[in-house]
Amino acid sequence: MPLKSRWTIPIPDASLPTVLFTSPTHPQSKTRQAYIDASRPDTHYFTPHDFRLWSQRFAAGLQKSGLKPGDRVLLFSSNDLFFPVAFMGVIMAGCIFTGANPTYTKRELAYQLKDSGASYLLCAEPALDTGIAAAEIAGLPKDKIFVFNGALYDGKGQDVKGCRYWGNLFASEAEGSRFVWDPLSTPEAANHTLALNYSSGTTGVPKGVEISHKNYVANLLQFNNQFYLRSDWREHKKIARYLCFLPMYHAMAQNIFIAASLQREIPVYIMARFDFVQMLENLQRFKISDLMMVPPIAVALAKHPIVKKYDLSAVTNVTSGAAPLGREICDEVEALFPPGKIEVRQGWGMTETTCSIMGWDPSHTGKSASVGELNANCEARIMADDGVTELSRNQRGEIWVKAPNIMKGYWRNPEATRNTLTEDGWLKTGDIGYYDENGKFYIVDRKKELIKVKGFQVAPAELESILLEHPAVADAAVIGITRDYEEFPRAYLILKPGAKATEVDITSYMRERVSPAKRITGGVIFTDTIPKNPSGKIMRHVLREQAKKEVARGQKASL
Repeated sequence: MPLKSRWTIPIPDASLPTVLFTSPTHPQSKTRQAYIDASRPDTHYFTPHDFRLWSQRFAAGLQKSGLKPGDRVLLFSSNDLFFPVAFMGVIMAGCIFTGANPTYTKRELAYQLKDSGASYLLCAEPALDTGIAAAEIAGLPKDKIFVFNGALYDGKGQDVKGCRYWGNLFASEAEGSRFVWDPLSTPEAANHTLALNYSSGTTGVPKGVEISHKNYVANLLQFNNQFYLRSDWREHKKIARYLCFLPMYHAMAQNIFIAASLQREIPVYIMARFDFVQMLENLQRFKISDLMMVPPIAVALAKHPIVKKYDLSAVTNVTSGAAPLGREICDEVEALFPPGKIEVRQGWGMTETTCSIMGWDPSHTGKSASVGELNANCEARIMADDGVTELSRNQRGEIWVKAPNIMKGYWRNPEATRNTLTEDGWLKTGDIGYYDENGKFYIVDRKKELIKVKGFQVAPAELESILLEHPAVADAAVIGITRDYEEFPRAYLILKPGAKATEVDITSYMRERVSPAKRITGGVIFTDTIPKNPSGKIMRHVLREQAKKEVARGQKASL
């Protein structure tokens, strides 16, 4: 029998803006800070009232510009005070938001532009050359590219390189205040797609994960349910402050720092991008209470000597997500604080689950490597390799989950959807784990081929296809290797007869074509054979075992 959550909460059929703001005219605070520019906290911030009005102005302007419900708008930028406005304004307009990794190359950005069928590209000014080149590849006219930055706050901003400034898309304050979004108050309407968050799924090239309003609202309420389980949540809310250095194009930051924080009435200090020292300075300066991070940042906290120079005494909660975190690192992070003050908690989820599907009951104490238990309204089962046999507690198998926050499917990719979602709504996660007698889950391995690099999904098949375009490469296989608690992509290559290439040749070639997380940083192995099964599928488990031995004996990348 599937394991079900201990909690059930009501999830309304309503649009995300309706759940967050009640209505376009419902009173919102004009004094409480909701989002703050961490570099200019005294002068640049939004109250909930400001945020809603800016979002309404953008939504009204998008509609006036000719966009229709269901049109896609792609934002290509690092974090910015206006990132939440772009996200919410697109949604209020009835359009579909999609965010791209700001480190993407023109090739990667062009793929997402074309695959999503974006009508507009909002492009950060420093990345404009990449945006223009990608749009040309994707066939998006230059007059559909808009320069994105926060200069709008000061009434500034200008056209650059023939691209219009995005401030031109905003309606006046009067028009914005009159704008009314669709409340989507029926089950069918609430199923309208809100965002395309790109994921590699369990394998293959990135795919647009269709997240509906119902999905997003469900996950928002599920995630916040954990907060309200705290016996002291009212007291904690008075001193709570969040720091957002995780990228807002990603589902995790969107859900926590745009939506959940707003409903909890907790201010968010927004960093443009992650910088370890700047993060420490901000934790100290703003007295951040809740530190939400990914494993590589936890490793840096545990290992870097500079950490002890900063006052982190305001931190009361530390959580990690996006990839498994070893208990050893958790212990080292906890040792930075007075004994018993901090217990590092891990959560678990996927882009395909909107964000989270497991977390912790705050009343539970004690050290643990678990990723917690099922969120409200969620259920899970552990499946054997045959995909038919359901396993019981303490037996390892693939985790399947079912919940109202599970994606609609992959954008215009029914085959990938069928391979991941069963007809009765179970999501095959590709992660191997088990649950214990207390309903706590543990992630122990990965069935899916993905490599997790600093919390980002990297699909081996995508890298292999690019490697095979190299004129010297006859065949290629990519796996992840683990060093110092982090994964790195390693390439195994067969060269064409008579062809020559070095590790430097290969890594330089890839550096020009992929973003940093996808680069071959785990080494290049030149070989005569790549293990494959009779149907031609790469036997990655064989290569992973081989790689473990290579790493253990310190074998150099190129042989």
